[in-house]
Formats: sequence, C-alpha cells, structure tokens
Amino acid sequence: MKKCMNHSDTFVTDSLEGIYKAYPEVYQPVGENLQALVRTDKEDKVAVVTGGGYGHLPLFLGYVGKGLCDGAAVGNVFTSPSCETILDVSRAVNAGKGILYLFGNYFGDSMNFDMAGELLSMEGIRTEIVKGCDDMASAPRDQREKRRGIAGITFAYKTAGASAARGDSLEKVAETARKTIERTATMGVAFSSCTLPGMDHSIFQMESDDMEIGMGIHGEPGIRREKMITSCQLAERLFADLIKDLSLKEKDRVAVLVNGLGMTSREELFIFFRDGAKYLEQKGIKISYSLVGEYATSLEMAGLSASILKLDDQLEPLLKSDSYTPFLRF
Repeated sequence: MKKCMNHSDTFVTDSLEGIYKAYPEVYQPVGENLQALVRTDKEDKVAVVTGGGYGHLPLFLGYVGKGLCDGAAVGNVFTSPSCETILDVSRAVNAGKGILYLFGNYFGDSMNFDMAGELLSMEGIRTEIVKGCDDMASAPRDQREKRRGIAGITFAYKTAGASAARGDSLEKVAETARKTIERTATMGVAFSSCTLPGMDHSIFQMESDDMEIGMGIHGEPGIRREKMITSCQLAERLFADLIKDLSLKEKDRVAVLVNGLGMTSREELFIFFRDGAKYLEQKGIKISYSLVGEYATSLEMAGLSASILKLDDQLEPLLKSDSYTPFLRF
C-alpha cells in the first residue's frame, strides 16, 4: 500500500523528528533517544508517564502536555517501547514526587514498564502502575484486568493528569487513574484493515460490505463479523453493550468518547455520536462530557469505537480541568 514515507526502517524516527520540529516549544527528546519524548516545561509534581507502540497517534505521545502526561516512551510500529527508553523518560521527568506509569494492558508494555519500575526503585524513585483495560470485547467484566487498553484510556489521562497538576500525592493520582479505568468501557468496530509500513498486504482481509465488532487496534480478532448496518443500528448495539457492562441506569451521568480509527471521516463520527446520544437520552442517561474525533488510531484502519465513563462528583471536575496538547482539543 502507498504511504508517504522514506523507508519503512526509518518510519518511526522520521515521524518523531517531524513532531519535534513541528512543536519544539512543547516536546523534546531525552538526549539522542528520539523515542524518549518529554515536555519542555518540567513541573514540580508527580510525573505521569505513558508509552506504547507507534501507529496509534495521538495515542500515546499525543497525550503529553499540560494537565496530562509528562513524557512518553515510543516503541516501533505496534511494538512495546524498550525498558531503556522508559527509563530515559522516567529519569528525565522525575521531580522527586514519584511517577505514575499509565499505559495500555498489553504483554510487552507490561513487562517493560514493570522492569523499569523495579530498576527505578533501586534508585529510590517510587512508581505506581495503572493499566488501561477498557476493551469489553476482549474479556468479560468479571475478568476486567484481562481486557486490552484502547481509546477509553483518554479519560484516565485527563483525570490522573489533573490530579497530578493540582499537587496530589502519587498514591492519590494512581487511585484516581484506577477509579477512572474501572468505570470505563469501550466497544469498537472495524470496517477495513490497515497495512504496516513496508508490507505489501493488509493485516487481515475483509469484504467491502463487512464489519467486525470488537476488533483490537492491532488487528486482534473481534467477537463477530457480519454485514454493515446503519449508524443508528450500530450505535444502538454498541451503546446497549456499554450500558450493560457498566450497569448504567436512569439519571446516571456519563462522559462519552467517539473515536475514529484512522480512516473514518469526522462527518461519520458525528453521525454515530448523534445516534448514540439519542439512544442514551432514551434511557434517561445524561451526557455531561463528550469527545468526538481521533484519540486512538490504528494507522489507516477504517472503523470507530465508543467509550463511556460513569461519572461521579470526584471524577467529573477532574475530567473537565484545563489541559493542553498540540494533538488534541479538550
């Protein structure tokens, strides 16, 4: 598949160089390690560090910014960042008040962040780990810790980042992130595959009139494949599943995120959000905060996901706190 690049071997570093040149007032690498990205304005607070494979922009590094994360360890395409890169980021952002590692629940990421945390503890640097595990298609609610992390981690970046920004302790910031993750669920659907840089074929094959419910952002199999349906029908099915998973009831307040996977137009995302919002209104559930756009992509995959966070009086003001990143508008 045609891609605007120079060579597949330099896809990640060439793209990162472009980010550093585009936003030099916001981002800088740690020394010569381009895959260790940190904010230029280090703050005296608990540091929030994220990371993961490249190919999901704005996830993960796009959430580095004011009121959000302080640094990101970048892996190769769909591949975990190395322990060394995580350590580079962590040491650069450490302000002596501890570090929260907030990342998606995938084996490679877990292994390398765990290892980095153990090594930092030997240096007297405290860390806490919270994993995004919001993809309800990958495990049932009673096995939530096995779920993959996808777009719903956006809410945790917002609440944990706001908690850290107001001066909360490491334990409190981690507690806020965990609570947010526990009250978040996401369900996605893919309409087409993506192609990795340097490959001459897509990750998986799908007929032009098919869709796959629950497919992961790396092309992991979903829970069922079937023919395309209308936005109204799709919204009703996805939001019904989310309501059931979160045990939502009439008069509950929620935050809703409709996320595009890379190729789906914003016009389509707003149609889907409209249909989902109407369905929630019919159930007496109030949307107090909404986001529509691209928050966790999969290169040029077509499709979308819907995330719901069940709000309370603690999380809602944190979610609505001021934040800034050049990649996103909150």
